[in-house]
Amino acid sequence: PPVYAGASDLGEIRFSFIRGDVQVRTEDTDDWVPASINMPLREGDRIWVPEEGMAELQTKDGTYLRLADRSALEILTLDENSYQTFLTEGRIYANFRGSKDSLLQIDTSTSSVQADERSKFNVDVQERGPVNVAVYQGEVYVENRDGRIGVKEGETLSLGEGIVSEKSTLGSPDDWERWNWERDSKIAERRPPSRHLPEELQPYSNDFYDNGRWVHTPDYGYVWTPTVSVSVGWAPYRSGRWVWMGGDYVWVSYEPWGWAPYHYGRWAFAVSIGWCWVPPARGAVYWGPGYVGWVYTSRRVAWVPLAPGDIYYGRGHHGPHSVNITNVNVTNVHVDKVVYKNVRVNNAVTTVNHDTFVRGKPAEARVKENPFLTEKIHVGRPPIKPGKTSVMPVVREVPQAKRPPEPVKRVNVRELKEQRPMVKGKEASVFAPETRPREMPVKAGEAKPIPTKSEREKELRQPSRRMGEPTPSVPAEKRVGQPGPTATTVQTPKESKKSERTLDRTKQDKTTPAQVQEQKQQVPADKGVRQTAPSEPAVRTPKDTKKSERTLDSTRQNKPTPAEVQEQKQPVPPDKGRSQPAPSEPAIRTPKDTKKSER
Repeated sequence: PPVYAGASDLGEIRFSFIRGDVQVRTEDTDDWVPASINMPLREGDRIWVPEEGMAELQTKDGTYLRLADRSALEILTLDENSYQTFLTEGRIYANFRGSKDSLLQIDTSTSSVQADERSKFNVDVQERGPVNVAVYQGEVYVENRDGRIGVKEGETLSLGEGIVSEKSTLGSPDDWERWNWERDSKIAERRPPSRHLPEELQPYSNDFYDNGRWVHTPDYGYVWTPTVSVSVGWAPYRSGRWVWMGGDYVWVSYEPWGWAPYHYGRWAFAVSIGWCWVPPARGAVYWGPGYVGWVYTSRRVAWVPLAPGDIYYGRGHHGPHSVNITNVNVTNVHVDKVVYKNVRVNNAVTTVNHDTFVRGKPAEARVKENPFLTEKIHVGRPPIKPGKTSVMPVVREVPQAKRPPEPVKRVNVRELKEQRPMVKGKEASVFAPETRPREMPVKAGEAKPIPTKSEREKELRQPSRRMGEPTPSVPAEKRVGQPGPTATTVQTPKESKKSERTLDRTKQDKTTPAQVQEQKQQVPADKGVRQTAPSEPAVRTPKDTKKSERTLDSTRQNKPTPAEVQEQKQPVPPDKGRSQPAPSEPAIRTPKDTKKSER
């Protein structure tokens, strides 16, 4: 296939949030390099989220995939609003918002999870343990070599090799789930769809609401102007860098809103407003690596944002006002007649030295002349051979301790795609596409939440870290080539000391018969306070009291003996004793919880 084919697939999915030293390995990098917000991803790309890291991916249909720390994900297939990934280890939370005929398939080494309707669920792959699937909204279908079964809202399924799968009701949420629900709420509480955006760009409407405003202009109608991450002398396509991807130079913006405005539509400069983004017309929405015009010499490279009506010369089809230079003889293009509207706008042109463009050095060239007025205008990207750092979205070192472990490095994406195809529809098995899957045998389990982050850290003998603690981040940059931020400011829930206690704590606190007898003898007779049977706990929320420290499994672990039951029936002296009413059965927390459930 032609070299530009890879770049044409880069509009499907991108990093929308990053915390910590998240890394990627792509066909272009051929090594693990730091990831950056707004970096596009494609088939075959691999992601590693180390300790104290977090990552969020957004697809063009508005689906969100979030990875917890110590998680490894491979992107296997991107096919017309259908997505297939492979979770090697860790946790992934999915807020699937696909439309009709779309599919989200998340595979693991022993199972496959499919969603073909709007749903919210979590997949947890434990080291040397079972796979846990928890569903908070909608329904997903889980399959292994024993068969397939549906898992509905409020249910969790635990499955693995050599064991009977177990289905039970959800227990109380942990910090990871609560953080994801807060992110989902932030998305859901937005205004109605923007009437200024075409339908294809509605999933990105939050970026526009949060970081700018819509204003009306006589020339272009309603346009959007940014109010966040801009300063005096700012211009489009300046805070970020050009990264070599799929045979083309692709703009990776370090601004939190810098996805749609740089890969769709055009930029104009309006008096009394400044720089403003003009959305593409309805029916003419085409993703591009960066809509700019180029000038380059042996020493410098310069570019200018294209205005509405300017011709874009690129590889592939990019809609109206564009020329596919792979299908024409470039020498036949009359470059002397190319005129870009923004060339004469003050400070519109960005000029960098050749080394800055290739290596990402933080230095912007200071030139008095406007190269678009003195040099020959070229069509298409600069014919500059990419260097080692040209494929890095952000140029910086990653500590050795944050590098992927050897088992993650050894994963072969090509073999995974051959062994585990993406299968649409419920008539065919993921493990044997030529056959119909049978019903998976399961046993009913007790209400038990999936293992928490603290439990997994204890298994790995690594120090615990609270989700709300800050992590080092790359400072925002204002010059081309400087490493930009790898995260946006997002509030995460503050974990109290109480929440550090795991939900399955009772597994470590089982009481022997001898201990029960000893505990009964420790109660002074003159106090009149008698032990009562442990009551069912209320569901834990972020406002846990001391009573909420009892876990969901504690009632099952500490059932009273017949002697204790008889003792409880004895009357308590009214002047000393206090009756304790047993709380009601816990309700299952789902993302639809109202404010009352947060108490």
